[in-house]
Order: sequence, then structure tokens, then C-alpha cells
Amino acid sequence: MSQGKIIEYIDRGKFVCTLCLQDKGNRLLLLTPSNRQVNISQKRAVLITGSTVDISRPREDLLERLRQSEEKRYRLKGQVDVQELWELTKDEQESFDHKYLSQLVFGETATDDHFSALVRALFEDHLYFKMKDGLFRPNSEEKVEQIVRQREEEALKEERLGDGSVWLNAVWQGKKPEEPSCKENIIDTLIQLALHGNEAPDFKYGKELLSRAGISDIRNSRNLLFRLGIWDEDENLEILRLGIKTSFTKGQLEESSRLAKEKTSFEGCEDLRGLPTMTIDGPLTRDYDDALSLEMVGDIFELGIHIADVTGVISQESILERGAAERGSSLYLPRRQIPMIPPDLSQDTLSLKQGCDRQAISLLTRFDKSGTLLDYRFVRSVIRVQRQLTYDEVNEALISEEGPFKEMYQLCLHLRQKRVDQGALSLSLPEVEVRFNPDSSLSLELVDQNTPSRMIVSEFMILSNWLAARFCAENKLPVLFRTQKETTEKLDAQETTYTYYVFQQRRKLHPLYIDTAPSPHSGLGLDVYTQVTSPIRRYLDIVVQRQISSFLMGKGPIYDEENLEEIRTSVEPVVKGLAIVKRKRTRYWILKFLGQHLGERYKAVVLDELKNKYRIVLEDCLLLAEIRRQNGVILGPEQEILVDIKKSDPWEDLLELAYADASSDYRRYGSR
Repeated sequence: MSQGKIIEYIDRGKFVCTLCLQDKGNRLLLLTPSNRQVNISQKRAVLITGSTVDISRPREDLLERLRQSEEKRYRLKGQVDVQELWELTKDEQESFDHKYLSQLVFGETATDDHFSALVRALFEDHLYFKMKDGLFRPNSEEKVEQIVRQREEEALKEERLGDGSVWLNAVWQGKKPEEPSCKENIIDTLIQLALHGNEAPDFKYGKELLSRAGISDIRNSRNLLFRLGIWDEDENLEILRLGIKTSFTKGQLEESSRLAKEKTSFEGCEDLRGLPTMTIDGPLTRDYDDALSLEMVGDIFELGIHIADVTGVISQESILERGAAERGSSLYLPRRQIPMIPPDLSQDTLSLKQGCDRQAISLLTRFDKSGTLLDYRFVRSVIRVQRQLTYDEVNEALISEEGPFKEMYQLCLHLRQKRVDQGALSLSLPEVEVRFNPDSSLSLELVDQNTPSRMIVSEFMILSNWLAARFCAENKLPVLFRTQKETTEKLDAQETTYTYYVFQQRRKLHPLYIDTAPSPHSGLGLDVYTQVTSPIRRYLDIVVQRQISSFLMGKGPIYDEENLEEIRTSVEPVVKGLAIVKRKRTRYWILKFLGQHLGERYKAVVLDELKNKYRIVLEDCLLLAEIRRQNGVILGPEQEILVDIKKSDPWEDLLELAYADASSDYRRYGSR
């Protein structure tokens, strides 16, 4: 029976010294020093004294006895040197009861008060001993060191939380406080939160940091980084999330500089410098990797497609080649370009610049006037570009019938029609070009991709890639082919608006595959296809070019199918990631543009009817969006509507639209 005995139990991490007023078997009724009665399970009792107190005495006497016991036990606890006790017992590798350990500290005459002092000291220490089933076992030296490190880390963390939250609170209020010593740690935490949100590795720590700073929404970590000058207002978070390399290593730059200064050897190259070679690109292009030449010999088109020979300068397995493989592709974004190869090579030594002798892989073809291919050959060559033209300049030259452009366009149309006859689909849409105005406003322009000059370049690059794939297949050269199964459903472009047709037909296409086995590319209407025309910008083009170049030099293939599959599996995910970055970045700028034009009206085409909304595309910027259904407004696929911009937040990828005119025109559609 425990009645009349002093019993200690733990409540909220602290020892409570009580007197048992009644033992009910499984439950104990206890008197606390604060003159309260509590009812606890007997299992919660940590220590029960051997001596008994007469509970019939006045309540004041019982409380005084508890107070004296508490004071004495607290005082004795201070005499327990836990570390010294651990030193005495750590090598025993066994567990000890509290009486034995008390006798080691206080001697053989240890009493209930000494037992309590010992248990309290070990319980509060949490470093040298662990308690289990009423026994104490010394921690190993390794465990003690681990706990010490954890405590130091927790102390440092608490210090950073304190100093960091005070600093961030001041920054949030627009002040310029003194930077704490933990500044870098705080910034790293903010970056984690801004990039990964709830998935951030130190999310709990970061949330606590902001909470102490008086900031409840973790999304404000991004705004703090703006205010601190770590990020700019339009920081590209996708680049940071994916860890895309935006600069080159010292070793890569040194190697690039060395190669740029070396004199190029044209040994074994066919001299094609006499051809009337030109480049056709956008006005901002600096890395020219393809050029064209055309001569008419009687009724025969002699078309040359010349691709910069990257493999003649950058050797296999070099530091630059490995860097290009890691990058996968150059990344062209509004207001920013991230090249795959350092600029002194990509924009100079390798680039097909006007008036410069350059090593190339040239495709020389002959066509009759009907556009029938008579013959072709690939050669390692040296070329000299005579004219560096823009798309607009070529379009103007076509109007004035200057140069060979009329014949180029004629041949281009023949080639395109043959592909269409073989099942090719024309699904190009204008490209959205973002313009940055001096007053910080944005403007958008839809750049037509079907102008004569762009069609010439596009069609001749498709031709070059097709013949490269055919050349490799015929000569049993393993390369990475690009294939696409034929779509099971082809829409009639004549029965609908072009924008609606393109968006809907694209959704019905099979995905593109990269494979070592040649197969048809249905979207292009070709029996076989690869990509080799942009080796300065795409790493997989370098791989195909190296394979062809090796064959032209009379050597065996550089890669076998196993090598190519390894390259594909490592590079393809990177390239897909870059495509996502580009798509999201373009969408970001469009949303920012729309945010500058709130309340304005835009044309849209309905694509689909969903459960509670419609999926639409804004025609002026080709942006996919959604608009909620509204009572009395019934829309159908392909219907053109007007919408108002209510809210646009590029950071949150948020666009809120409203019907500009919920008129009878909408309702009338539903009544047909």
C-alpha cells in the first residue's frame, strides 16, 4: 500500500513531489505542494519512499512536510556530478538501479531523499545516461559526443532564429539593419522556401524563422530576397530549381580560349569557299551554325546546306564536350541567353561568320525543277559565308526578286508539298516575342513562322536532317533517330479556325521518340529523321555530326548503339527540362504583360468545356487559360469570345478572367 508515502511522478517534463492520500490499487489519489489533489495511474509513479507519513495530521503539516522534502531533494540534486558518475560506470556496459548509483554518489547511508536527488539529476541531464524500465544505462562515448553535437547545433539554430528573425523583421519593415553573423544561413533558408515551399529541406526551421519575424506566408520569402538584393524582381526560379548551369568553369573557359586561338586545319576538307554561301537568321543571332548556297546549272538546283563542324574543334570526351552534354542545349529566353558552348567558340571560332573561313559538314544536293532529288553527298568542307542576312532582309529581297531567293522559295515549296503529300502536318503557330520597353512596360508580338524566309530555312534544315538520317541508315551508322507514330485522328483544317485546329490536332499527336532504330516521323511526313543542323546549340546534334564526320574520314563509328542509348538517357531528361523552363518563362512574361493591362479586353477561342469552366486560348498571345462557367452563358468548342483581364500574377501563375460581354450571342449558341 502506498498510502502515506511520498510519491514522485513526472508532469510536463518536471518532477512533482506529492503525498499519497489514498491507494485505490490502479489509481493513486495524491496531494500536491500547491494543495491540490490529483488522481494518477500507479504506473506513472517514478519513486515511492519507504517511510510513511501520518496523513491524519492537519493539512498544513502535510504541506509543510512536502515543502521540506522538495527543498532537501533539490539541494541534494546539486551535489550529483553526473559526468563523474558516468566516468565511473561507462565501461561496465550494463544497467544500474537508482539505489546503487545513489550509494556511489552519497555513500552507503543514502536515503529516500538521496535516491530522489540522483534520479532527478540523471533525468534532467539527458546526456550521460538513458532510463529504461526504471534502470539507468550509461551512454557510450560516441553517443555522448553525438548528443553534445546535437545540443550545440540546436543552440546555434536557436541563436540564428533569434538574430535572423529580428533582422528579417526589420528588413520587412523597410529598414536597413545591421547584418547578423548568420546572414548566409538565413539567405539559404529563404532561397529554399522560395524555390520549394513546403517541400524545402528545412521547411520547419524556415517557417519558424519567418513566424518569429512576424511573417506568416512563406511565399514572402521571395519578396524578402528581392528587398535584400539577392534576387531581381523577375528572377527565373525554374533555372534555380533545376540547377541549370548559367556560367562556365574556369577549366572550360581556359580550354575554350586555347581552342579559339588555335589555327584551324582544313586538311582533308573540300574547298567550297567559292560557293555563294549565306546565313539567314534573326537580327539578334550571334551563333551561326547553318548556312545555305544555291546555284542554278541549267534547270538543276544545286543546293548546299552547310553546318558548322563543331567536332572538328571540340574533341570527344574533352572538358567542353562533357560540359555540353551536361547542359544538353543552349537556352534562349526573353532577355537572357545561356549558351551550351562558351561564347569565344560558339559566337566566334565555330560560328559561320561572314568573310571567315570555317570548317563545316556540307550537304550538296541536286534537284530538278519539279523538286525531285537527283542525288546528294555529305563532305567535310571549308566554306566562307559571303552574306549574313536576316529573315526580313530575305523577305524584302524576294519582293524585289533580288538574288537566288525566288529559286530557294520555289524549291522550298516543292519540298514542303511532297511532305504534305506523304502525311506531314502543318501545325506551326506564330512565336510570341516579348519586347522590353524603356519605360519598364512590356509589349508582345506574334512573329509569323510561315514567312517565305523562315519557310526556306525550316524546309532546308528538315531536308538536311532527313538526308543525314537516310545517309546513316544506308551506311549502317548507329545514330539517334527521331520518330513519331502516325496519329489515329487527323482533323480537317479547312473546317475550323487555324488556331483552334492547331491546338486540338497537337493534342492528338503521338509523342516524339528518340531511338537508335530508324522509323518514320509521321508529323514531318518522312520515312526517317534525325537532327544534325544545330551542333553549336544542341548536344545530340554534336553526337550525330561526330558519327557522320568519322565515317567521312574513312574511320569506323565513334559510338555503338549501347553508347548512344546511354547518351540518350542522360541528355534527354535535361533537354526536356530546358523546354519546360522556356515554356514557363514565356508564360511568365505574358502574364506579367497582362498584369500591366488589367481591365483590357482580349479575343479568345474556346477549346474545351470542362466541369465548371471552359479551357480557352487568348489569340493575341496564344496563352492557354481557363474561365469559369457563368449562369446563362453557354459556350461551345471553337467559339470566339471576348474576355477582360481581372487579375494576373506571373509568380503564382494566376490569371483571372471575366466575360467581357455575357450577351445573347453566348446564350444563342446553346439554343442551336
